[in-house]
Formats: sequence, structure tokens, C-alpha cells
Amino acid sequence: MTRVMTALALTACLSVVAYAQTGKPSLMNPASLNEQAPATYKAKFDTSAGEFVVTVTRAWAPNGADRFYNLVKNGFYDGTRFFRVVPNFMVQWGINGDPDIQRNWANANIKDDPTGVKSNGRGFITFANRGANTRSTQLFINYKSNAFLDKQFMPFGEVTSGMSVVDKINAKHGEDPDQSQIQANGNRYLQKAFPDLDYIKKATIEAATAAPAKKQ
Repeated sequence: MTRVMTALALTACLSVVAYAQTGKPSLMNPASLNEQAPATYKAKFDTSAGEFVVTVTRAWAPNGADRFYNLVKNGFYDGTRFFRVVPNFMVQWGINGDPDIQRNWANANIKDDPTGVKSNGRGFITFANRGANTRSTQLFINYKSNAFLDKQFMPFGEVTSGMSVVDKINAKHGEDPDQSQIQANGNRYLQKAFPDLDYIKKATIEAATAAPAKKQ
């Protein structure tokens, strides 16, 4: 155990050093993924079920929009599985398939945005959380209006293309995948226990739009 912890500490230190030397963001170093998102942008998800596009409006939830932008832009969601799919409720994902990456994000939380700006309507995308100021990397898309979530969960975008793809994401296993196992073993666990889960092939930032100019 001591050797394992030492190796993990060394990996984290090397990541920080590498960032300091290159100035490039790294999935091993959450603090380096800190770019402010555009006022409006689109993220395309190419998945095993098809493609869908999310349009993000930063004004709805600036902290959430910034985190999502950095994660998508730097490939965090590539290869991740949709591990919680509950029909007529929501689909959830966002645990990296590589546990060596994921462990760096366990406590890399962002502060809450104000609630009530937008409701958790059908097609709206929101960061999951475990309480106040605990949003990290996990996301969900609402399958229906879930307004009862509005006091705790702050939508930052909406599926504007391909919601029919989101609807057909494999729901066979419901909530059966063990999140603690995913955190510890990543895709190795999911591929063995739930090989037919749908997954993200690649997520990319499609377009950014500047905020409209104010009328004089």
C-alpha cells in the first residue's frame, strides 16, 4: 500500500511539474483546466448510440459552463460510459475511464452557481452533486421536466440536436453499475461487468459565439 501511495504521489507531482514546464493543461492536474468559456458554445458528443449536440449558455451557470468547457476541450469525457440510465428521469455519466486520471478529480470541486435561473426541463444538462459546492465531473441530462431538482441542481445548457439519440441510450442496466467500482477501476470494471453500456467515442467543442453587442 505504501508503494502504491508513493507512486500515486509521484505521478501527481510529475503532472504538476510538466504543466509548470510546458504551460499546457493536463487531465492529471485539474487546476490547469481553468479557461473561461465563451458566452455561448456548442459541444458535440459522438457516441455509440449516435450524435447529439449541447448548446451552453454561460450566463445560466458560469462555473458549470466553464468546467464543462474545459473538460470537453481537453478530452476528459472521451471513452466514458453512460453508467446510470433511468427512463423517464435522466441519463448520467462523467467518471473517467482511467482511474489514474479520475482520482485527481475526486475533490476538484467547483462552487455552486445560483439556482433558479433555468429549470431542469427535458433535454437540459446539469452537473451532479453530493451537496453544496461538490460539483466535479459528473453530468446528467433530464429525460423529462424534473423541476423538483431545481433547488439543488443548476442547468448550464440544453441538448439542441440529437435528443432522440439521448433517448435511446442503453437503459438495460439502470442504476446497477457500482460508482465506487467505476471510480476505482474505471472502464476495466464496466467492460467486464456491463460490456453493452453505451459510451462517448469523442466529445468536441463545436463552435463559440460571442455575446451579442448591447444596443446603444
